[in-house]
Amino acid sequence: MTTKAMDTPATVSPWRSHGLLLLLAMMYADNFVGRQIIAVMIEPIKHEFGASDTSMGLISGLAFAAVFAVLGLPAGRLADRVPRVLLLSASCILWGIATLLCGLTGSFLLLVLARMAVAAAEAPSAPAALSLIADLYPPQRRAFAISVFTTAPTFAAIVALSLGAWLVDAYGWRTSFIVVGLPAMLIGILLAFLGREPVRGRWDAPVTHTAASDMRSTVKGLWADRPVRYLILASATATLGGTSFGMWNATFLVRSHGIALQHAGLLTGLVGGISAGLGAMFAGWLADRSGGRGPQWRIRIPLIGHLIGVLSLITYLFWPTDLLTTILGVPVPEAMIWCALNGFASVWWLGPSFALLTTLTGSRNRAVAFALQTLLSTLLGLGIGPLLTGLISDILLPHFGTDTLRYALLVSCVTAACAMLLLLKVARALHTSETIMGRKSTSAA
Repeated sequence: MTTKAMDTPATVSPWRSHGLLLLLAMMYADNFVGRQIIAVMIEPIKHEFGASDTSMGLISGLAFAAVFAVLGLPAGRLADRVPRVLLLSASCILWGIATLLCGLTGSFLLLVLARMAVAAAEAPSAPAALSLIADLYPPQRRAFAISVFTTAPTFAAIVALSLGAWLVDAYGWRTSFIVVGLPAMLIGILLAFLGREPVRGRWDAPVTHTAASDMRSTVKGLWADRPVRYLILASATATLGGTSFGMWNATFLVRSHGIALQHAGLLTGLVGGISAGLGAMFAGWLADRSGGRGPQWRIRIPLIGHLIGVLSLITYLFWPTDLLTTILGVPVPEAMIWCALNGFASVWWLGPSFALLTTLTGSRNRAVAFALQTLLSTLLGLGIGPLLTGLISDILLPHFGTDTLRYALLVSCVTAACAMLLLLKVARALHTSETIMGRKSTSAA
């Protein structure tokens, strides 16, 4: 990359970049509050509508993910073609309205349809935002910036699971949906009036103009690139286990540790949210610090994180139910120490993996690449993960009674191991592919 390309006159001031990043993080946080708060709504919704664990896995995951499977790629394609700030503004306002409708539904079927409407409105959010961040920050500062963005959902878990549990307990799940929907509309208005679109491909090497390809050709080209393909699959597989664990963890504490729902939500929100947020930012900082050593370091960090995450999760699930202490009337099981370690390490893949993906793709197909990653992550994570865990829990019910989630949540360990194998394939492809050498030079420029 030439200095001239990096010092283009149409730049965005650092503070304006940071301000837009903050708005994007707030948007993403509210996005995930709406998804994660269902974790503390499972029991009350289940009782109101007489649903099974499998049905709750449907409404907490597959109903949302199925729409992403249909609209994810077109949304990414749109983000590569239209002003992304305005697209995100419209997306926020629409998903805020759809979330309000979730709280007004009178039947289980209408609630499923409302969740699908939320998914349709949210489809452009992640690919458009990550494409924007790639144009706001240079490659050597991008991993930490992306970590700040991707950390927002982990801190959102504090709101969704902690305050959300109190809100659901005090005012009911319908009011909780309405409370979550209102900030989304405010963020959309702020983006429309305060956000400024950066130059697309601002930090990329100059390229000659080529004719625009259709979406099918773009996706085919991305999928044919082995490092990109394996990296997307590794991210999606990691999301499957992580989302499933996050969705069912509060219920696991209620059933297996005898913790009240309000306290379980508070524990999973504070312990899981804070530890994961710190872990994601630490990994992003470390990836930027070691970026000069080549892209292989952005693979090693997630590998180590997954290994620590698997070992700590197994320990957490099978740790005795003894209490460690009681803080302000909230019982804290000893096992939460291992939950915190799992939350800190299991998210080390986020910033390094996404930052590496920005260097492997160009400005004309970057949002589509992230849309493909988001599509698979959502389909596997939100769609298959909670549903699969709920199904396994129902199957094990005759054998383990209320303790079924202790074994069903081992799905997260299996998926983390699969993600590690895929990351090793990424490392091998980066090492052997001759085409990646040009990308290394571009990233170091």
